[in-house]
Amino acid sequence: YREFFGNTKPRSSTAAMFFKGPGKVVMVAICINGLNFFFKLLAWVYTGSASMFSEAIHSLADTCNQALLALGISQSARTPDPSHPYGFTNMRYIASLISGVGIFMMGAGLSWYHGIMGLLHPHPIESLLWAYCILAGSLVSEGATLLVAINEIRRSARAKGLSFYQYVVQSRDPSTNVVLLEDAAAVLSVAVAATCMGLTSLTGNPYYDSVGSLGVGTLLGTVSAFLIYTNTEALLGRSIQPEQLQRLTELLESDPVVRAIHDVKATDMGMSKVRFKAEVDFDGRVVTRSYLEKQDIEQLLQEIQQVKTLEELEAFMLKHGENIIDTLGAEVDRLEKDLKVKISYLIGNV
Repeated sequence: YREFFGNTKPRSSTAAMFFKGPGKVVMVAICINGLNFFFKLLAWVYTGSASMFSEAIHSLADTCNQALLALGISQSARTPDPSHPYGFTNMRYIASLISGVGIFMMGAGLSWYHGIMGLLHPHPIESLLWAYCILAGSLVSEGATLLVAINEIRRSARAKGLSFYQYVVQSRDPSTNVVLLEDAAAVLSVAVAATCMGLTSLTGNPYYDSVGSLGVGTLLGTVSAFLIYTNTEALLGRSIQPEQLQRLTELLESDPVVRAIHDVKATDMGMSKVRFKAEVDFDGRVVTRSYLEKQDIEQLLQEIQQVKTLEELEAFMLKHGENIIDTLGAEVDRLEKDLKVKISYLIGNV
């Protein structure tokens, strides 16, 4: 086990993780959504708009969820320990799953509640001019965060040889996925809220504003359901792509030392890590021949000829039997190394 720790790649510092990649995307989103929440809250207090309240709750939910993602990213960098020998990589998926539940409970739930109450107890809405200005600023800022997330996913998908859609659906990078979907929902919800508030301004009917709150809640609920589904699938441990599994199987089957393989499984552990398992039937003749090729056959023959008693025969068999088993172990190590190289080529890292 100490050898395992000795071979573990050095981890980057937690602070460095937030200056590039998913960490940078999450930190930008936290700052922008925190400011959006503050200004939207002021607009709601001033206007009493149900749609603006939903927007404020939406930004608050995004800020809290992205803070949770930042915690997940920092925890995922922890070094493996005896209780967690495979490390803490899945903390990103756990944080994203909790974030999805948080969006549903905090964002969608409160938006639906406020929209329903607005329909049951409508009240006149004050001037919406400031609300429109804040929504316009929110659209620009959240659109900028969305572009940051899109560019990061494009870069990562290109590095993995995947399309943008495949990278998102397979939840390859849960933290960036959450920011992408939350900000996409934020941009759409701003459009919904502005439309419904505009209808209220034109007609004087507060019901349109309440319908806007329900629309924002429905949008958040849809995003939440997608995040819960994709992160649950990742945590359950899904198989790698069939063509990738086929290539790994062919690598084993083509090796001379392997007679047959059974019950092959390759699980995507997330964040470009794969756990591969197969029951291998080794060809004893090939293993023994590999051992004999490294021996002095003439000396081995002399040893056999000197065997006169059962005790000497037993000592001879134990000596060379142990060496053959060691040779088999070396073959296993070689196959594992070949598989790691192949998986690194197919998937990216292991």
